[in-house]
Amino acid sequence: MEIVYFTLVAIVLYLAADYIVRRLETVSDWVREYRALVFFAVLMGLALTSFALIRNMVA
Repeated sequence: MEIVYFTLVAIVLYLAADYIVRRLETVSDWVREYRALVFFAVLMGLALTSFALIRNMVA
């Protein structure tokens, strides 16, 4: 069941990271130039925190 939680959260995090990066692009031209790196950093930060929370709640 834990794998289902991780998969669903990963999908939501991908959409959330895309939304955050699009908002940042409207504010800064720097983000457009390094979009892939900014997207990776946002997604990684969200993933690490949410996956740690899931592990603590499930375990």
